[in-house]
Amino acid sequence: MATSSLQGKSVIVTGASKGIGKGIARVFAQAGGARVLVVSRHLKEAEAAAKEFGNGASGFAADVTRPEDMAAMAKAANDRYGGIDVLCANAGVFPQVKLEEMTVQQWDDTFAVNLKGTFLAVQACMPYLKKSSQGRVVITSSITGPVTGFPGWSHYGATKAGQLGFMRTACIELAKYGITVNAVLPGNIVTEGLNDLGEDYKKSMAASVPLKRLGEVDDIGHAALFFASKEAAYITGQTIIVDGGQILPESLDALAQA
Repeated sequence: MATSSLQGKSVIVTGASKGIGKGIARVFAQAGGARVLVVSRHLKEAEAAAKEFGNGASGFAADVTRPEDMAAMAKAANDRYGGIDVLCANAGVFPQVKLEEMTVQQWDDTFAVNLKGTFLAVQACMPYLKKSSQGRVVITSSITGPVTGFPGWSHYGATKAGQLGFMRTACIELAKYGITVNAVLPGNIVTEGLNDLGEDYKKSMAASVPLKRLGEVDDIGHAALFFASKEAAYITGQTIIVDGGQILPESLDALAQA
């Protein structure tokens, strides 16, 4: 059953052709009844995902690091759906490399997509979000950076913490327009990227989660859907961790004794 407060709303999801972004877009289109612009750097992948979702979803190719692409993305959503009600700033990369081997280019590339991309997407959508009666921005951050750390992801963690710093001021600036800005912090979610890290990694991560399983992309989608709903109208500048309780135990021994 569709969430009535999002039925027919215009939603943009960046990085939406796979992984968490695809899960978010699917939940908005199918559970939320929204019309979704599925944004990816690759048009064929975006269109294929949109076809899966149905309900008027459509694909669009854009690079979140390019201001002109973000402007074109926002215009496309407005032209196709008559405005923009929700922006899910999800696009992100997480190349694993330790500090000793990390290049300046790897650092800059990660910041360009994850942090600058969030800023550019929000800025491009602002003129349209201001006109919405239910303007929402939902940022996909992570537990890595704001709460936890993991070897090889210092650049990624820095961007994810940076997104929350951006959010806390952006929500104040946008509040006068009735626009809320919140963030979802996923733990270990089963995606193509996580699968690339191997079964041993996945098993060790699942063992660290009190619920004894990794999350699904739809788990993140439903959290984003709540932040975008009419029911969440008085919530802004907040975060929700979706990790099965992963950050709570002091050690694996704490789980063993539970």
